[in-house]
Amino acid sequence: MELAYVCEWEKRPRSTHCPSIPLVCSWSCRNLVAFTTDLKNDDDDKDVSHMIHIIDTEHPWDVYSISSGHTEVISCLEWDQSGSRTLSADGDGQIKCWSMSDHLVNSWESILSSSLDGDPIVALSWLHNGVKLALHVNKSIVCPCFLLKFSRVKFSPSLTLFGGKPMEGWMAVTVSGLVTVSLLKPGGALLTASESLCRLRGRVALADIAFTGGGNIVVAATDGSSSSPVQFYKVVVSVVSEKCRIDTELLPSLFLRCTTDPMRRDKYPAVTHLKFLTRENSEQVLLCASNQSGSIVECWSLRKEGLPVNNIFQHRSPVVGEKQPTILKWRILTTTNDLERVSAVALPKLPISISNTDLKVASDTKFCPGLGLSLAFHDGSIQILHRLSLHTMGVFYGSSSSSSAQRPGDESAIKRQRTGGPTLHFKALQFSWTSLALAGVDNHGKLHMLRVSPSMGQVLEMNTTLRHLLFLLEYCMVTGYDWWDVLLHVQPTMVHNLVEKLHEEYMRQNQALQQVLATRIVAVKASLCKLSTATAARACDFHAKLLLIAISSTLKSLLRPHVLNTPDKSPGDRLTEICAKNTDTDIDKVMINLKTEEFVLDGPPLQSLQQLIQWVGDFVLYLLANLPNQGSMVRPGFGFMRDGASLGMLREMLVVIRIWGLLKPGCLPTFTAMSDNQDSMQLLFRLLTKLWLCSRDDGPPQDPDESLIDECCLLPSQLLVPSMDWLPVNDGVIVKLQGKQPLRLQFGKASSLPGGGSTTPLEVFTRSPGSQKMDNLRCVHMGVCPTEESKACTRCGCVTMLRSPNKTNAMKQWEQRWIKNCLCGGLWRRIPPTLP
Repeated sequence: MELAYVCEWEKRPRSTHCPSIPLVCSWSCRNLVAFTTDLKNDDDDKDVSHMIHIIDTEHPWDVYSISSGHTEVISCLEWDQSGSRTLSADGDGQIKCWSMSDHLVNSWESILSSSLDGDPIVALSWLHNGVKLALHVNKSIVCPCFLLKFSRVKFSPSLTLFGGKPMEGWMAVTVSGLVTVSLLKPGGALLTASESLCRLRGRVALADIAFTGGGNIVVAATDGSSSSPVQFYKVVVSVVSEKCRIDTELLPSLFLRCTTDPMRRDKYPAVTHLKFLTRENSEQVLLCASNQSGSIVECWSLRKEGLPVNNIFQHRSPVVGEKQPTILKWRILTTTNDLERVSAVALPKLPISISNTDLKVASDTKFCPGLGLSLAFHDGSIQILHRLSLHTMGVFYGSSSSSSAQRPGDESAIKRQRTGGPTLHFKALQFSWTSLALAGVDNHGKLHMLRVSPSMGQVLEMNTTLRHLLFLLEYCMVTGYDWWDVLLHVQPTMVHNLVEKLHEEYMRQNQALQQVLATRIVAVKASLCKLSTATAARACDFHAKLLLIAISSTLKSLLRPHVLNTPDKSPGDRLTEICAKNTDTDIDKVMINLKTEEFVLDGPPLQSLQQLIQWVGDFVLYLLANLPNQGSMVRPGFGFMRDGASLGMLREMLVVIRIWGLLKPGCLPTFTAMSDNQDSMQLLFRLLTKLWLCSRDDGPPQDPDESLIDECCLLPSQLLVPSMDWLPVNDGVIVKLQGKQPLRLQFGKASSLPGGGSTTPLEVFTRSPGSQKMDNLRCVHMGVCPTEESKACTRCGCVTMLRSPNKTNAMKQWEQRWIKNCLCGGLWRRIPPTLP
């Protein structure tokens, strides 16, 4: 483990000095981190604001702080499985649901709430939606199919609507032993009910919630004393006559092992942490008992055991089909030795399969993500322990000393006594969704981001390291989770090999899955290529490809069949088929084979799409004019020269634009020609077709012939070649974390540190202070100092106006496609206006 960055407040929150006030942290699958602090008024110590802070890990300084309105200390934060909503609960029984305002990660609002006045919440969870994957390490090498590497596990939702659709809602456990459930009805109303966990209600100091494959919910609860039993309850939620109903049932309980050990019976009087090992596994639980100076951790498992039969019944002749009666019983798996006092616990979210075969392959290949749980201690250190054996896998000694990931056998380093230890310690700790990063909030309110090596510091061959990272990138592609934490471990020298191997694995999937993942893999490649200056130009190509795919699908969707009883193929599919078969370089001859009545549209939609059509024309001209310049240095556009599919798509777009130009000449792209009789579209189509013929998928790739290169050399003397405005350089931290030195950042102040690359950036990325700002989605210029509010993608840096300036339906349809996410799938964040 090593520190990646620390983000601190300019003015430290006063109440974080107080050890009795907990801090809470939660990490979403979209790499949003939420954490809490409590701010006291300097004039009145009783006036406390309970704050929720939300950041995206790529721009940690751009924090959105919410004055939550909670009247007591916030005790729980919980993201939903989409990463777009979060729950907060406090010590007064208030539960609030927060959602993005205008789909911006730095703008949030409370949309729903429920309350159990005066009853503090100790556990909180969203109801399960029935989606569960299992990640099989043993198939990461031998099996090419993504659907077998990441298999869907049969798992029922906590509650279903008509037709089996999962019902949304949340569940909480209070300190008085109540369980409360709030259900989100399809109309937006909230259905709430409460029920006691058992007939004899008692104090619940700690609780946790897990789910079973049959749709039931299991609650673990303790009163905080290590001498008391840890109780387990089954909770079943249903809707009867438009009312929420909760049924509870007592399950087998357990006593901590340390309380039965004569040497430790009274040593650890309090249970300080109670966690199910995973959200979908109610049969394994982690318990931590502590005193003022130390802790001990125990791992328990629920097993089915045969019930012994009395001797009187053993001599009875057995009945056919009769089975021995069984009972469920908690058995201890393992326990740690005496530890430093534990201050926080983090459990892995990666759903790795723990079958014997998978565990053996993971051990042989040193694949550790998902197998380790993290413990933070009051001396400022962090240990990662194996989730089954609890043996040490890695140690982090705090930011004030040299950070390192110790090998599992290095016991001397673990037991080493350190003098003058750090005063800071972590109050909250959370794993990322691939377990390759840890986010921790210390007792001064600072946010720490730590890298967690996939091999826990063990030396691996380069091919094995690449295979581990590739496996996790594939997992993110299939699930749609953000892959930012995987990029933390990618060095510039790995980028090219990772991109090539990822493409090879993608091409081995079936056609249907390739179509589903078509844009997602392009976005992953673009993120990888930005990590190295040698591949930065390819990142431009991948972003341009995303825009091309989007424009192509939008323009094709406007085509309508002339006759209602349509054949199997849509007009867009027929266009693709005809253009692929017809290799003629004359655009008008290609048009003859098309049913032009399918392309008839009204004038206003065509005119409103002119800026997208203009981008297609400018991009084709730029590619062809730069064909002779693609030499040893890779420039933007190089990736398209041998991409037959993308060149074919551009060719189709030119045909469509040519037809629409006959109906509405104002929608045609504008070119500055050197002669009045120059047919620009005809010229570009002819050269593009020749280039496409060199890179078609149905034949071996060929180098462009000399005549084509000569004609492309003459293009700048025939048409004015536009300067393409590529995406701006991403201002996030990921490109600045290539070195081993951690970044020191401050909330509210944008990072101004130089990038991690040793070479100067490409000229295409540089922006002069007086250059025009570009709306990268609408393909229009916004001016040097835009007055319109803008938003930027957290992943790729794409900038677009927050409010639409268009009033036509066709352009609004285009804009609605990107209201929630960018072209690359990244989230939006509001950016401050440009100062003149």
